[in-house]
Amino acid sequence: MADIRALVLNCTLKRSPARSSSEVLGREVLDALGEQGVTGELIRVVDHDVRFGVSTDEGDGDAWPQIRAKLLAAQIFVIATPIWLGQPSSVCKMVLERLDAELSETDDQGRLLTYGKVAAVAVVGNEDGAHHTIGQVQQALNEVGFTCAAAGATYWVGEALHKTDYIDARPKPETTGRATKALALNSAHLARLLAEQPYPPPDARDAAVEPAQRSG
Repeated sequence: MADIRALVLNCTLKRSPARSSSEVLGREVLDALGEQGVTGELIRVVDHDVRFGVSTDEGDGDAWPQIRAKLLAAQIFVIATPIWLGQPSSVCKMVLERLDAELSETDDQGRLLTYGKVAAVAVVGNEDGAHHTIGQVQQALNEVGFTCAAAGATYWVGEALHKTDYIDARPKPETTGRATKALALNSAHLARLLAEQPYPPPDARDAAVEPAQRSG
């Protein structure tokens, strides 16, 4: 069984040591992954000097290269984000913009370095918008090469206009707990499958369609 590592990026707007509901849910995802034999860590992005941009290194002390190195060493990548105005946080969007650079990074067989890595999403908020946020983030992650497992997302939203955050929700919702466990189970399973049988290089895919093109 392949050793699997996970990286969770907490995209809260709050610097440490401020309390963060997305950090709580992100750590619950890590705990659930741990039950599947996955080790990992959580990074709060705003605690680091990550620059805006669409390259792998924006220079001048940019902290993204160090975070990116941990991402490339992991097989499971989780974005935990709050909802603001029905959208992923601005920090989450900045992370997705930085991941755009991965479209130009390939291995010696021409595959994106993100191929073979499983992405998942954890969302918290006090208003509706979880499905919209998950859809936005998963689509972006898939576009830059990540694979999303079945049921690869978990979320919690409170009642509209209420002040309760997930960090204070008691008792913890069983529905969110079940979704978190499904995310962990399926993501770990898929990560091990991809580790054992990687995606084919682009040349192999091109060769596979040539006979069909000739017959047409």
